[in-house]
Amino acid sequence: MFQSLFLINIIFIKRANQKRDMAKDEEGNGDEEKGGEAKITDIPGIGPGIAAKLEAAGVYDLMGLAVMSPAALSDLAGVGEAVARKAIQAARGMMKLGFMDGMEFAKKREDVGFIGTGSTNLNNLLGGKGVETRSLTEAYGAFGSGKTQLGLTLAVNVQLPVEQGGLNGKAVFIDTEGTFRPQRIRQIAEGMGANADKVLRNILVARAFNSDHQILLIDKINELIKDGEPIKLVIIDSLTAHFRAEFTGRGELADRQHKLNKYLHSLMKMGEQHNVAIYVTNQVMANPAMMFGDPTTAVGGNIVAHASTYRMYLRRGKQGSRVAKLIDSPNLPDNETVFFLTEKGIKDEEE
Repeated sequence: MFQSLFLINIIFIKRANQKRDMAKDEEGNGDEEKGGEAKITDIPGIGPGIAAKLEAAGVYDLMGLAVMSPAALSDLAGVGEAVARKAIQAARGMMKLGFMDGMEFAKKREDVGFIGTGSTNLNNLLGGKGVETRSLTEAYGAFGSGKTQLGLTLAVNVQLPVEQGGLNGKAVFIDTEGTFRPQRIRQIAEGMGANADKVLRNILVARAFNSDHQILLIDKINELIKDGEPIKLVIIDSLTAHFRAEFTGRGELADRQHKLNKYLHSLMKMGEQHNVAIYVTNQVMANPAMMFGDPTTAVGGNIVAHASTYRMYLRRGKQGSRVAKLIDSPNLPDNETVFFLTEKGIKDEEE
């Protein structure tokens, strides 16, 4: 009798343990499907050594692996293309990179943030709230049109609380033309009553000396974000200066555009992966074929035009004002507005 009861208890405990283990497995699978616990090393064929090589190349997560080509992974990790292809397919399966309906996509975009420009007029031109994360906003125009000043103002405003038009984040300023001035940041910060020293510490500045250095800095930003830096804005002033100087003449135009195209795609990928706003300034040239109207044309041609989510043309206006014209947007009509460059940054009225 006692033996029978003992055996029944053992069977009952075993079944309970089996149910508990099954429940844990299901929970684990659920976490992996959501992408919360899965890591690069969870992919078959990707060990710690290969993961270290990928991290050195700027690939830190499943999304970075999933969007690679087998040839690129093979070169980076030193594995065969067959292994690389299986690893990429596994990463794509875990990330669920398929289709979703419009409602799901809208829900996914609920975490998109906005950085106020300091001007209500300019905010309204960009949809009402300012520069958008997960997007590339380009401002082009002649010297003195306000491109850099807008970038400096955004670098300060991104540090504000969300309710004040910021994102409680840091800014990265990639300076290709020697335009970053700490004194100007101090002016803008003090104009809004902020601690200028604290504001400057939250802006990470790098001087890019050529196009290769400029491209390399994108990997450095990815590393900083991975290490926990709350970067919410990347400013590049200007985007095309080095590319324009290093690739001259029609014979090198194709190489320049190819390199610029890859760089822009890296920027957009970073913005999408990390929910970061990208603001770039662009140089201009005069179109000699333009007989009537404004001959000002942005450098970079269709490559830059297609890559930009929001594209603005800035120019000088009357009585010291600046005019911003929205040239391209996926959801806003073409329009233009007026703003002023003041000691306190971008404003609606001259002070």
